[in-house]
Amino acid sequence: MMAAYLTMLRPVQWLKNLMIFFPPLLAGQIVMPDVLGKGLSTFCAFCLMSSAGYVFNDLLDRERDLNHPRKRFRPVPSGVINVQSACISAILLCVLSLLLAWLVSYRILPYLAGYAVVSVLYSLFLKHIPIVDLFGISAGFLIRLQAGGELFQIPISPWLFLTVFLLSVFLSTGKRLSESLSLGVHAGKHRTSLSRYPEGFLAGTMYMTGTVVLVTYAMYTLNKHKLLYSVPLCLFGLLRFILRVTSGKGGDPTEALLNDSLLLLVGLLWVALVVWSIYL
Repeated sequence: MMAAYLTMLRPVQWLKNLMIFFPPLLAGQIVMPDVLGKGLSTFCAFCLMSSAGYVFNDLLDRERDLNHPRKRFRPVPSGVINVQSACISAILLCVLSLLLAWLVSYRILPYLAGYAVVSVLYSLFLKHIPIVDLFGISAGFLIRLQAGGELFQIPISPWLFLTVFLLSVFLSTGKRLSESLSLGVHAGKHRTSLSRYPEGFLAGTMYMTGTVVLVTYAMYTLNKHKLLYSVPLCLFGLLRFILRVTSGKGGDPTEALLNDSLLLLVGLLWVALVVWSIYL
């Protein structure tokens, strides 16, 4: 049963919360005293809150998820964890998250609360509205980024803001396109918004946002000296993700990063290049 509860929390998706470390990492402050301590506590707070959001989403979608070849085996839709237990878990996770954030810094409480509101609204109705569903996902990434900036009192560069926003739209579009391709005519039964996108719209949006991401990231690196050399890595990562999506290998960003050795290598090389260009 413990394994089922852990699966319900989706710990693999916690990787997205590493976004809070981007401001100090790119500002050359990741090695400063207390950064890792405060950052890890905030990371845990966002992990708890994001898991609460996933549980809430599973509760709302438990009937729809039965139409999905993989999601129907999740603990809530499959009935391994009943509705009452899932509700209690979501409430406890939310309370623990806010308590931990309050103990770390009052500055991040508004961001964590904002993230919770966006998650609830997304699960309730935003995800059913075309385009709005993509922006809803992006809002979560931007809140994490801004929370990291506020926690460590680091201004967020406009180019970094745009890069994160457009990259999140690119990744979420790729995920939706992958779902549409894999589910085919049954896509609308699983996710209402998929039936409302005209043919070719998601693919076109993915290509468009991928192109603009490359431009905004290149602009961000112009005054970062050696970081400019990471632009080819960015391009390779974007193209590799597009190849995965269009080849039917899945579009979940986290799963793609962990299951695709080339994408994982590109990610590690990017971190190494950041360290080399900023800290050495």
